[in-house]
Amino acid sequence: MEGKRMSNTTTSLASTRIDSVLDANSFVEIGASITARSTDFNLTGIQTPSDGVITGYGVIDGNLVYVYSQDVSVLNGTIGEMHAKKIANLYDLAMKTGAPVIGLLDCAGLRLQEATDALNAFGEIYRKQALASGVIPQITGIFGICGGGLAIFPALTDFTFMADKGARLFVNSPNAIEDNYEEKCDTSSALYQSEETGLVDGVGSEEEILQKIRTLVTMLPSNNEDDASYEECTDDLNRVCSELVNCVGDTAIALSQISDNHIFFEIKENYAQEMVTGFIKLNGMTIGAVANRSEVYDQEGNKTAQFDGSLTSKGCRKAAEFIEFCDAFSIPVLTLTNASGYSAGKCSEKTIAKSVAKLTYAFAQATVPKVNVIVGKAFGSAYVTMNSKALGADMVYAWKDAQIGMMDANLAAKIMYADSDMAVIREKASEYAKLQDSVQSAAARGYVDTIIEPQDTRKYVIGAFEMLFTKREDRPAKKHGTV
Repeated sequence: MEGKRMSNTTTSLASTRIDSVLDANSFVEIGASITARSTDFNLTGIQTPSDGVITGYGVIDGNLVYVYSQDVSVLNGTIGEMHAKKIANLYDLAMKTGAPVIGLLDCAGLRLQEATDALNAFGEIYRKQALASGVIPQITGIFGICGGGLAIFPALTDFTFMADKGARLFVNSPNAIEDNYEEKCDTSSALYQSEETGLVDGVGSEEEILQKIRTLVTMLPSNNEDDASYEECTDDLNRVCSELVNCVGDTAIALSQISDNHIFFEIKENYAQEMVTGFIKLNGMTIGAVANRSEVYDQEGNKTAQFDGSLTSKGCRKAAEFIEFCDAFSIPVLTLTNASGYSAGKCSEKTIAKSVAKLTYAFAQATVPKVNVIVGKAFGSAYVTMNSKALGADMVYAWKDAQIGMMDANLAAKIMYADSDMAVIREKASEYAKLQDSVQSAAARGYVDTIIEPQDTRKYVIGAFEMLFTKREDRPAKKHGTV
């Protein structure tokens, strides 16, 4: 869409953000003349242009999107009746046309002067978000205050990005939490919300956030009936990834290695880092990727974190939510498996079973093409949970040195021959590794389709997804599951 920006709104921070996230001169404003309707508490004497929120549509790299941006210069961006109705109406248009909604939040909360009118309209937004879930992508950017009931907005959307300076996200402010205060633990900060709660998918400067939103929109389908997001592939489909074997620890790097032109858009990169989730491109097609990770390296090649290879509660829930999004929007799923078991500990035991069940359910329920590459250890029930043949993986590959079985061979031998000396245990461990822990043993039983060289991973997974392009799979008729 070319030409002059079609808006009557004077330049403000809210409108500047819209212009930054959309293609140049593509924004068309809707409802610019709407103002507050309430007359209580002297509101009649206060100007409320656009009632504190700019709404409209535009394009990102040619893709239609709807966007609303809260204007903090109008009654501190508080949400009144008409403010909320404008957002709700925008959702109606987005659902009719099948296009994403982007919300740019900067708001002091509900407008006290409008009481139940504001509350009712606020609830209408919740309902629109719930109805839109799984139908159109919903993306949130947080640039200022997002507190109380407004904090539910990003939680009801698919992806949330938060400015590292000036933005605050909370249900209860840090100082309102018993035995806490902001200087002790700022629970409203971007750092806390991205590392501890997992509500925020990405953190950065305002410019970085808006660019992340633009990039994400170009990788996603517009709605759940869109065929998918495709682009021409300029990379070699048979490209050999010679360094891939060295990335078995940090699978975020491994995913970037096998992706077209090394494109990898990581989701929740600061949360549960032992599990990697994000989008890659294979032959121009967007693929959702889930991978176990035992090491984290920064851009300078320094190791910043290390994990024991076990599935954690946070990691399982992170992956399950991501898989559910991919399945809702028909995005194929690739997994890189390197799991040694479940995390052990008193705190973990409170949630691990239910969390693993969530991940197991997500894989089993997903009807999109599912490809698994076992790159390291695949032990016990953790292996089964990570997109195994048993849960419905369409194709399973394994690197030639992968280990697949009940548990580590040495531990198995110690359990089975507990009263034997070390010589016997070593002998039995070697025998167990050959018979039960080897990738050849799993392949002989059909649990692995093909044993591959690490460097050939890219061409094999591309071939698999090409083959699975027309996959159709039904599930038993039901209203919804309950896991």
